Amino acid sequence: MRSFQPRRSRVTTSQADALQRLWPKWGLDIDGRRVLDLGELFGGEMPVVLEIGFGMGEATAQMAADDPDTGILAVDVHTPGQGNLLGLADRNGLSNVRVANGDAVILLREMLPPASLDGLRVYFPDPWPKARHHKRRIIQPEFLALAAPSLKPGALLHCATDWEPYAEQMLEVLTAHPLFENTQADGGYAPRPSFRPFTRFEGQGLDKGHVVHDLLFRRVAAE
Repeated sequence: MRSFQPRRSRVTTSQADALQRLWPKWGLDIDGRRVLDLGELFGGEMPVVLEIGFGMGEATAQMAADDPDTGILAVDVHTPGQGNLLGLADRNGLSNVRVANGDAVILLREMLPPASLDGLRVYFPDPWPKARHHKRRIIQPEFLALAAPSLKPGALLHCATDWEPYAEQMLEVLTAHPLFENTQADGGYAPRPSFRPFTRFEGQGLDKGHVVHDLLFRRVAAE
């Protein structure tokens, strides 16, 4: 199990400059060699949310600006997106963003302390529409079992997708997991939260006539 599939990418001059200048300050390589101290990573104690997959980082930067007292640990393997998010953070004075390169599975399994996260966001992950590729979808029982220990009781797991069959699978898998409960009384999808900005992937889906579904589940304490 891993959280991404490799792809080739071209890096612009400005993105390369941001990576070179800012990676030592705000970047993190996921190597599985140490357990992170999130207070040290963010330069002080604050709630921390893990975001897996952030595209070009515009929505991540907006959420960081809207909630400066919450740290966002944003994970992706897309080099242009990493450079773009670092540049946005630098230009907008967003000291509450850290950009991680590598597999979020390794981060969750080997580098995050238990009950260290106040939230987990997975927005518009690859839907892998072909049946033979469904096993590559990130929201699976195995992933939830891996993520749950790093989430504090009460932490929110927020997913969004514009692919209807994937939304249905997410809802089924999350509902079945004993350590997560739906925040919606009817057990269905959530209204779009005001804190989630409009994303590039969302726009592409809407242009195709897709319907966007948000899922908001709360981590519950083990009995």
